Amino acid sequence: MLNWFKKNLDLTKGLISKQSYSGNEKEAVDVLKQFFKNNGFDEIIVDKYGSCIGGIQGKRNDGNNLITLFDGHIDTVQVDESKWTYPPFDAIEDDGKIYGRGASDMKGALSSMAVAVARFAEETKKDFSGKIYVSGSVFEEIFEGVAPRSVSDIINPDFVIIGEASELNLKIGQRGRAEIVVETFGTSAHSANPEKGINAALLMSELIQEIDKLQPPFQEDLGEGILVLTDIISKPYPGSSVIPDYCRATYDRRLLVGETVESVLKPIEEIVAKFKEEKGIEARVSIAEEEKTCYTGEKISSSRFFPGWIYNKDELLIKKAYEGLLNSGLDPEITNYSFCTNGSHYAGEKGIITIGFGPSHENIAHTDDEYIEVDQLDKALNGYFNILKEIYK
Repeated sequence: MLNWFKKNLDLTKGLISKQSYSGNEKEAVDVLKQFFKNNGFDEIIVDKYGSCIGGIQGKRNDGNNLITLFDGHIDTVQVDESKWTYPPFDAIEDDGKIYGRGASDMKGALSSMAVAVARFAEETKKDFSGKIYVSGSVFEEIFEGVAPRSVSDIINPDFVIIGEASELNLKIGQRGRAEIVVETFGTSAHSANPEKGINAALLMSELIQEIDKLQPPFQEDLGEGILVLTDIISKPYPGSSVIPDYCRATYDRRLLVGETVESVLKPIEEIVAKFKEEKGIEARVSIAEEEKTCYTGEKISSSRFFPGWIYNKDELLIKKAYEGLLNSGLDPEITNYSFCTNGSHYAGEKGIITIGFGPSHENIAHTDDEYIEVDQLDKALNGYFNILKEIYK
């Protein structure tokens, strides 16, 4: 019998050892691709953005033909190595934990998914109907759900399992996320004669006070559609003896199910319109947009609007996944993610039934001395394996 536990440890460490900041994932992708080649995957695809997809085809054709996708992003946020006790790319194992950037978010989960699929194929001798894919997706830390648009176009899954940290609980929804940009336009002047200019930063401060009075929408399952100021910058910067003629504020808006760009912007647009009418100020509201370059050379871009989603726990595939987790010896709570994931595309944009299940704790992501507990890795591997046993039986 193959030592799947050791395979999981080795792959986790191999992925961690490769620095894979967003846009620089190639070396980690190569590790994942080699695992697929060595462990019986029938299909290996690297798409235009650089996401690495491994697929296994079942040998039976009994009408089920379920296409399941395990999604784990392979990119990480950056590190300040001077703040780490353990070198962030050495994958050091100590006292039941593996330390390194991406250990928790989310190379440990990605490894556990890949190993679980390989194990399922080996132990069933591929005697099932349908297909199973694992995607090591790129650029999630910058664009939640954008790179997966290519993945879902290629494989068209029926069921998606997101491996983001869930403390081994079952997640059936999440709030989405939008970045809203508010801009004010003034007239520059020397700071010794401020009356000759229009101070765009002061205009912004007035708008901010009004925007802060907005009451966030609420949904029973997901909570508040929080709107919070995250950034202000004026120009020219630094403003040495100059009244700023431009100011930009960025808001983080957590999205509830069914919200649209129009519905999210409308309350702020109404405030801006009122200010324009009463004060004659120039201002604008929009959704932020960004473009980056993938390691493949392909451009990836999107407006920063990533929808929320939620499913009923009585959905058949969700019930089967829950039974699989129970069969693996877990007692998962059914709840929702507090943060945004690639599920914004699969569930929020495409309407594909999606769940979240992963090892580790949400609050370890992006921290110094990030780690994954070895015990959690093993439980996640068994959880994914038993989900497959249940949905393909």
